[in-house]
Amino acid sequence: MSNPRAVLIDNHPGRSTQTFGLAVQIGTDPGLIHEPSVGVVGTRGDSQCYLGVAAKVEAIHEALKRRIGRGEGQLKYRLVQPEFTIATSDGMRNGTPEMRYSLLGREITHDALCEHFSATGLAGAIAVVACDKPPVGTLAAMLEHNLPAIIMSDGPIRPGKDPNTGEALDIVSAFQAAGHPDPEYRHHIACHACPGFGSCGGMFTYNTMQTFIGVLGMQPLHMVAPASDDPRRLHEFPDQLVTILARMIEKDLKPRDIVVRDSLRNATIVAMAIGGSTNALLHAPEIARAAGFEDFWKDIITPEEFNHLSRNVVPVLTNARPYGTYSMVDIDQVGGVQVIVRELLEAGMLNGDVLTCTGETLAEQVASLNAKRADGVVIYPVESPYKPTGGLRMLGGNLSPEFSAILKLAGVEGGLENNVFRGRARVFDGQKALLEMLDKTPEAFQNNDMIIVRYEGPSGAPGMPEMLDPTARITTLCRERGIVIALMTDARFSGGSIGLVIGHVGPEAAVGGPIALVEDGDEIVVDLNTNEINCSALEDPTVLNSRKAEWDKVVAANGGVHPLCGIADTRLLHRARHMAVPARRGAGLHPNQTVWVRDPRDAGRSDFVPRNKFR
Repeated sequence: MSNPRAVLIDNHPGRSTQTFGLAVQIGTDPGLIHEPSVGVVGTRGDSQCYLGVAAKVEAIHEALKRRIGRGEGQLKYRLVQPEFTIATSDGMRNGTPEMRYSLLGREITHDALCEHFSATGLAGAIAVVACDKPPVGTLAAMLEHNLPAIIMSDGPIRPGKDPNTGEALDIVSAFQAAGHPDPEYRHHIACHACPGFGSCGGMFTYNTMQTFIGVLGMQPLHMVAPASDDPRRLHEFPDQLVTILARMIEKDLKPRDIVVRDSLRNATIVAMAIGGSTNALLHAPEIARAAGFEDFWKDIITPEEFNHLSRNVVPVLTNARPYGTYSMVDIDQVGGVQVIVRELLEAGMLNGDVLTCTGETLAEQVASLNAKRADGVVIYPVESPYKPTGGLRMLGGNLSPEFSAILKLAGVEGGLENNVFRGRARVFDGQKALLEMLDKTPEAFQNNDMIIVRYEGPSGAPGMPEMLDPTARITTLCRERGIVIALMTDARFSGGSIGLVIGHVGPEAAVGGPIALVEDGDEIVVDLNTNEINCSALEDPTVLNSRKAEWDKVVAANGGVHPLCGIADTRLLHRARHMAVPARRGAGLHPNQTVWVRDPRDAGRSDFVPRNKFR
């Protein structure tokens, strides 16, 4: 009988010659070149967030190579060389025009890996990810490709330390120092806040999303929290990951078997319980879309359910930066993310029966890791939490008719008298104007100002930049003067932002959302009793219609784009201007909100809800 592989080689030598050459160059068996392939992917960028990724990719690649072959117990696959995608440094770009490319980096990673996974014919992959956008883009590509795949976060940076005071420092410490009058102090903090390498160390967006992906089941829980320079990431985890991938391939366990309705609900509930970043609710709809769900806010959880859980059921369990004291490395030292998951599982708030990449259910994985109990200092138990209510809240009202506005309640330091804030609008058409005022005349801001920053949404900026720079300065200003200044925007925030800050307001100003119609001096009311944010002036239909008519006239005179929108002067920004979906849908580049529909046999839906009743 003829050898099918030999026939393939004989008939298509042009297709085979480079594959032969590659196998020789990377030291694998040329006889496996027509077997399905496996490989490692990672992210590279221009900051220390990504400095540790390449070493882990190489370690995993070598672990795979040791397991590849035709002998007993080996993996009979072709090994491909590692592939890297590019990424933007959020920290270095905050407050600059380049920040428009941050969220778009999620889309670039997604596109690049879709090409790599599919064109290379990968039958399995391990990804090493850093920062917060590349992991989500990586996971979305894995879900669309839907062949066995696993993620490992590269790990957080260790905290810096002020050599004069011994105070633990991080990147948010440096952003908050921007308002300090002494340039030597500002330089001192900048030099000591981020030693070493790894992604942001607090419960900012990176660690929120790595925890989210772990609870979702696509990353082993014990690999989430260790620091980037932890030796386990080079000497223990690579072999573990290869074993897990081999088991996934053997059992044909795929991402869409893991990322189902209840695992998405689990991850969302944990995001509340860790006081996580508002970006989690920008990334979750994109993950759900790639997993085959049409609308996260209908198919997975409604805003009303989300708010009920956050207000009445799920407390904040972590005393973590930016709203608390400790770093992700401290969480690892008291037992890791699995401690948080154990607490919530035992309280009946999570579904422990969903599958994870290890082949175990979530509950089984937590048990096999011998998860510790909460220490009560870094991680708190459910019965005596760090904060009694969840860290995130969705807001509707006449300024957020899409019910998309998001408040990081865990980070609010004041201003909510009886759960209500009343303030005067201070309107800024773009972040640059706000930063200029904070630089030159910060004393002009007054108690109970509601800063409005608009034309910075997915289409308007374009790219929906985050606003850690201005929010950090406002936090420092409020603390120094003992006042409350709120901020509302159609853009987004860093996970390091704290204060009474509300993002993702939709519809955004660029498409004529109500935020575009607010004027200086308008009364703005944030009411957490009703979960609404309203502009009193826009409650009058005459005022609303008059302002909207004037806005429409300006847009018509400018060829259909409001002149206050940012300039879309590259192909990528032009795509965002015309293709970005609203924040409620994840702000991705998906015209007509393309959904990769799930096979009905693989719907993965259930009627599970936490034992604590929703209603």
